[in-house]
Amino acid sequence: MRVCLRKGCGRKYQPRRWNQHYCQDPECLRLVRRWQAAKRQAKRRQDEAAKSQHAEAERVRRQRATSLPQEPKPPDVGAARGHAAKIFSPTPLCDRPGCHEPVVKSGRSQARYCCSACREAVGRVLDRERKWQYRGTFQGRRAREREYQAARARRCKHHPPTVCATSAPAAPS
Repeated sequence: MRVCLRKGCGRKYQPRRWNQHYCQDPECLRLVRRWQAAKRQAKRRQDEAAKSQHAEAERVRRQRATSLPQEPKPPDVGAARGHAAKIFSPTPLCDRPGCHEPVVKSGRSQARYCCSACREAVGRVLDRERKWQYRGTFQGRRAREREYQAARARRCKHHPPTVCATSAPAAPS
């Protein structure tokens, strides 16, 4: 059983694949996709080419708006809706899925997480994946074999010799 990586979810689930990070609840997946889109958009806003492309598009839009004759409308002042309701902060978001908190300020290098809980949660997932991939290599299989042999030797110390003789592999003659 694993715990969903999305911040605020915490559901336990049985993964269908080795690299599954989230429970398959539709609401949880929708919120993860929303967080991914916010990260993508924030990254795109930092790109110089995207900034110049957006500035050019806005200039064209303003020119088109001034060239069309329009009747003046009285300004309708209402509550801000959509993106205008949220104050855009150019600070980077935490790298844990579902966490919209800004990262902690760090004097030495750019931080990636808002708190130690987020850093540890992502670290556990990355560590598990690293170990799973290592098991598929030649060195990983040999290390696993040595672990099994050591465990077998420890078991043999606690049991009578007749049990160990049947469980240990036969020595080549």
